[in-house]
Amino acid sequence: MNRLKEKFNKVLLPSILKAHKGLNVMSLPRIQKVSVNAGVGPFRDNKEAMETFLEELASITGQKPSKRTAKTSEAGFKIKQGDVVGYTVTLRGDKMWAFLDKLLSVALPRVRDFRGLNDEAFDENGNYSLGIREHVIFPEVNPNTTKGMRSLQVTIVMAGRDKEAKKNLLTELGMPFKKD
Repeated sequence: MNRLKEKFNKVLLPSILKAHKGLNVMSLPRIQKVSVNAGVGPFRDNKEAMETFLEELASITGQKPSKRTAKTSEAGFKIKQGDVVGYTVTLRGDKMWAFLDKLLSVALPRVRDFRGLNDEAFDENGNYSLGIREHVIFPEVNPNTTKGMRSLQVTIVMAGRDKEAKKNLLTELGMPFKKD
């Protein structure tokens, strides 16, 4: 079992249950899925760079990315309807926990001048999103052989109703929020 998943199941879930007596177990905050998105930008014309990035994204997430195409043509961006504009990966279960563990314990500490994550990046449903400027912070990516830097958007989709409880859950899991 993954280290982070084990911590959630054996330590955090029982402590949350104790703190919120009388609540249904299904109403407690929990992580449902993690979505990793990347736009292709100006690299969409370079086939070799795209193939390299797809391999790197697959090794980072442990799952094959699915392509996202343009719904409409946009002359200003030189995009035709049906062109690939990005890739996405949706992680659930053990792959999700493995990715989160790698993100929190390995990748984020490798960010230069890292001062913590913004604790106000929750949407109206309590899901947390963060941006990663350089995908080379992950250990699977060799910065010497990569064909250009890519940005990633990571969204942690959470179940439950209480936004504060969701933030506390992420903090307990080791999410490095900025200190006030």
